[in-house]
Amino acid sequence: MSDLATTAGAPPAGASILDSKMKKAPAWISAVVVLVALVGGLAYIGFHIAGDLSGVTVLSIWPYVLLGVALLIALGFEFVNGFHDTANAVATVIYTHSLDPNIAVVWSGLCNLAGVLVSSGAVAFSVITLLPVELILQVSSGAGFAMVFALLIAAILWNLSTWWLGLPASSSHTMVGSIIGVGIANQLMNAHTGTSGVDWEQATKVFKVLLISPVIGFGAAALLFLLSKWLIKYPALYEAPKGNTPPPWPIRLLLVLTCSGVSFSHGSNDGQKGMGLIMLILIGTVPTAYALNHAVTAKDTQDFIAASEMAGRVLDRHIDKNGVLGADARAEVTDYIRTKELQPDTVLALRELVEDLNHEVALYKEFKAVPAGQQTNVRNDMYVASDAIRLMQKNHTPAFTADENAALTNYKSKVDKATKFIPQWVKVAVALALGLGTMVGWKRIVVTVGEKIGKEHLTYAQGACAELVAMATISAADNFGLPVSTTHVLSSGVAGTMAANRSGLQFATLRNIAAAWVFTLPAAALLSGTLFWLFRSLARS
Repeated sequence: MSDLATTAGAPPAGASILDSKMKKAPAWISAVVVLVALVGGLAYIGFHIAGDLSGVTVLSIWPYVLLGVALLIALGFEFVNGFHDTANAVATVIYTHSLDPNIAVVWSGLCNLAGVLVSSGAVAFSVITLLPVELILQVSSGAGFAMVFALLIAAILWNLSTWWLGLPASSSHTMVGSIIGVGIANQLMNAHTGTSGVDWEQATKVFKVLLISPVIGFGAAALLFLLSKWLIKYPALYEAPKGNTPPPWPIRLLLVLTCSGVSFSHGSNDGQKGMGLIMLILIGTVPTAYALNHAVTAKDTQDFIAASEMAGRVLDRHIDKNGVLGADARAEVTDYIRTKELQPDTVLALRELVEDLNHEVALYKEFKAVPAGQQTNVRNDMYVASDAIRLMQKNHTPAFTADENAALTNYKSKVDKATKFIPQWVKVAVALALGLGTMVGWKRIVVTVGEKIGKEHLTYAQGACAELVAMATISAADNFGLPVSTTHVLSSGVAGTMAANRSGLQFATLRNIAAAWVFTLPAAALLSGTLFWLFRSLARS
């Protein structure tokens, strides 16, 4: 199995260690596993896409061409993501000789696949909430596609640049920066209309996680390493590997388990970052098939109708008597989402949306029975209603009682089930892209993590502690639906164990990693904002 970094010129020290190991590795076994997974995955994806599109009337080939290009770019982002983040997971097992490189990257890819497949999708839609709401609602327009193309291409370009330099930069930082760049550019280009830009409240929540996670990684890994030295009196655990000899089997098993855990957690968290954008692409190009969740059952639809009636009665109690319903209820509610300021007609407009949705769903009995021309409108109404309820509950305005909050939360969950869904074939496609990216571009980042953070060789205990902390941190963030940087958590964890062991740190490497950490967000924002302006200008011309 070839490595792109080999031909591109990896650092000499890393090449001498890894190349000697790769000559001994049974590459053909890895190649067979990859080929089987790739062929099976592509067949699965093709079968399900054909099924989804079987009921779609083809009026023009261009939406499908646009769909293909957009999906390739989105999966390209996940492919490059594999260069960075998944490579971190295999660094410790390779440098402790627990697994041969070819086997390690294939095993990591399979664990990523499992993590992606069981992911909830919460992180995917958490990322989506950072985007300007009117661009989400107009995703099938030129502005919507300019948004998706700009932020994905910007993220790919920045990730490739940092990978080329061997810097463990964060794909999470890159994606958030790209989204912010699009939001700011959109606001500047539409200042006269008062259109929304960045949802800074949501962005701040993501910033906090991305800022704190490296500190947690450093401190927690250092403490865990010191605790293990105090409690586990097993000298071999704290020694550097001797030659290419694998560690004793208990240590080897621990390191393989931690590598598996980090890879699985990475798939369940980072793998979702492109999923939400892929769903926007699908909704924009083939709304008949993907605007609403056609897998929702007739019973779920009846539950939705019952929840809608209850939510309508709750909102009825909080309507402002001075409110006057305007011509467009969705526009009124969208304006509330943009400004976060409750107007006299806001609750009235929201109640109107809830009732209209209830009538439409009751009329057609199932979401898949909604006429093709109305599916996008129904989805947009649902999206706006759900986000408005989220904001009202968070801001405690209006002041809902506990029972009323429960009724609204139940209604919101039914709405989200209809709109915030990810087909299994999308998860499989993302998993394949992540895994293939790891197998092609793993070497540069692995060399940096394994050799260039500490002045001494990574010990077994240091590798295990860094990966245990990374696995736990990523899993916790996934449960809260928050994007977190696998790269920064694991790199800082390795640095923390080196500091705790007094192994010495290579400050030149840490300085470069820190510089990439600082500049990733503004650089990605500037790049995506510029691309959005260019694409929007071309679309209007």
